[in-house]
Amino acid sequence: MPNRTTPLTPARPATAGPRPSRAGLLAGPAPILTSALLWGTTGTAASLAPAGAPAAAIGGAGLALGGILLFLVSRGARSLPAACTRAERRLLVLGALAVAGYPVTFYPAVARTGVAVATVIALGSAPVFAGLLTWITGRARPSARWTGATVAAVLGCTLLVLGPELTGRAAPIDPTGVVLAACAGLSYAVYASIGGGLITRGHPSDAVMGVLFGAAGLLVLPFVVFAGKGWLATTRGAAVAVYLAVFTVCLAYRLFGHGLRRTPASMATSLTLAEPAVAAVLGVTVLGERLPAVSWGGLAVLGSGLVLLAVPVGAGGRGR
Repeated sequence: MPNRTTPLTPARPATAGPRPSRAGLLAGPAPILTSALLWGTTGTAASLAPAGAPAAAIGGAGLALGGILLFLVSRGARSLPAACTRAERRLLVLGALAVAGYPVTFYPAVARTGVAVATVIALGSAPVFAGLLTWITGRARPSARWTGATVAAVLGCTLLVLGPELTGRAAPIDPTGVVLAACAGLSYAVYASIGGGLITRGHPSDAVMGVLFGAAGLLVLPFVVFAGKGWLATTRGAAVAVYLAVFTVCLAYRLFGHGLRRTPASMATSLTLAEPAVAAVLGVTVLGERLPAVSWGGLAVLGSGLVLLAVPVGAGGRGR
């Protein structure tokens, strides 16, 4: 509805780190792009929910069920907090709050500004926030390649999603909605950065994602109840919630965590700009929506930026 990658822990054996033989396209970008593909199905799946189901409740239910499921199936998730230092446990708490903060800020932003504007601001700001976090924490300075590719991807995303509005009558923008959408982008960048940092220090990716999303799932449960849960009692509503939980949360974030082992958080959040492209294509092919020429042009620009990010550039192709 967005991740990527001082030392706080003692040195770990070399076997706990990434394997050199898995460097290249399949070591990071591929799992992350696959998770973005799964996230791109969220809007189409949510549109199949019973009429009147609150959008915030649909997203919250997916996170609650999927987060708890991810925790239960992730090996080492239960023992991870004990294996962490005190500083790392604080990072786990902050990461879980960031995960829970995404739906709590994004869906109200959608209600105020519309899906198009909220999506562009949240997903477009996330790579910028991730790059700044990486720079501020001293892990790396964004390279010219990452900057150029991310600018192209954000521009393409903007043209793709806002194309229908740019060719018609523009609606007034709600400032509060803009701030909420930016907060959602920051939440995404924070948990991607924290997750990537813990994973690259040697903690298992499944365990890190399981703890972050399991805790976040518990945090949003009261929100789901407050927003309304009657739609979950229907067959269609339950099917939508289960799909979101299993595929767009549990499976997608296991893949995302695996990709974070060899992909920096700044690059990961840029790569997940593929999500609106997938959503747009599904809207055309499944829901019968139409895109203007400017949106198709944006899709092409977005694709070129993602290709520049995903294709390795030599043996050490981890540049941001």
